[in-house]
Amino acid sequence: MTERKTAVVTGGGSGIGRAISLRLAKDGFATAVLDINTESAEQVAKEARELGYEAAAFGGVDVSDRAQVDAAIDRIRETFGPVLVLVNNAGLTGTLGFQKITDELWDRMIAVNLSGPFYLTQAVLPDMISAHWGRIVNISSSSAHSGQQYMVHYVSTKAGLIGFTKSLALEYGPKGITVNTIPPGFVDTPMLRDVEAKGFIGGTIADHAERTPVRRPGKPEDIAAAASFLISEEAGYITGQIIGVNGGRNT
Repeated sequence: MTERKTAVVTGGGSGIGRAISLRLAKDGFATAVLDINTESAEQVAKEARELGYEAAAFGGVDVSDRAQVDAAIDRIRETFGPVLVLVNNAGLTGTLGFQKITDELWDRMIAVNLSGPFYLTQAVLPDMISAHWGRIVNISSSSAHSGQQYMVHYVSTKAGLIGFTKSLALEYGPKGITVNTIPPGFVDTPMLRDVEAKGFIGGTIADHAERTPVRRPGKPEDIAAAASFLISEEAGYITGQIIGVNGGRNT
C-alpha cells in the first residue's frame, strides 16, 4: 500500500471484527469501525487512535437496512474519502432446532448475513471501480463446509456468502477488485462462548481444542492476520478463494 486507503469493517466493535479493525488500522488504513452497537464501535476506534492509528466509529448502523448502510458510507466518505477496502464481518448467529425456526427468524438471519454484505458491497463498489483497485473480504463460517445441527438458518446464510464471494470475484476481477472469503473455524469469541453456554457445540471449547490439530481454539487475531494478507498488495493475484483459518479442523 503506497498511500493511505479507507477500510470499512462491519461488526467492527467486538470479536473478530474488533481484531480486524485494529489490524487494518495498524496496517495504515483509515479504518471505519461500523457496528450496530455504538458504544462498542466507539471503544474500538478509541483504542486504535490511542495506539496512534487513524480510525473512527460509525455506530448504530443495522447492515440489514439499505438506507442506514448508504447513509453510513456517505459519512465515511466525508470523513476519510473513497472506500477501497470492505470487510463484511457483521453477522447474526442462532441455535435452534430446525422445526422451531420461524419465518421471522429465517428472514432476519438472511437480512443480516446475506443482504447486509449485498448492500455494503453495492454501496462501496463505485469507489473501487473508479480507483481500479479494491479489496473485499467476506467472513463466512467453516460450518458452511461441515454443517452444524441446530443452526440450519445460520449455516445456510454463510454458505450463501461463499457463493456471493465467488461470483463477485469473477465479475469484478477485470476491474482490479479482489473478493475472497475467510470461513473461521472455532474462534474464541463472545459469540462462541454464548453457543457453548447453551450446550450446542457438543462439549466445551477446551474439549474441541483437544480435537483440533493445532490443539487450541482460534483467536480473533488469527482471522485478522489472514484478512490483512488478503487486503495487501501482495495478494493481488488471489481472488474468489475460500481461505480457511481453522487450525486444521477443516481441510
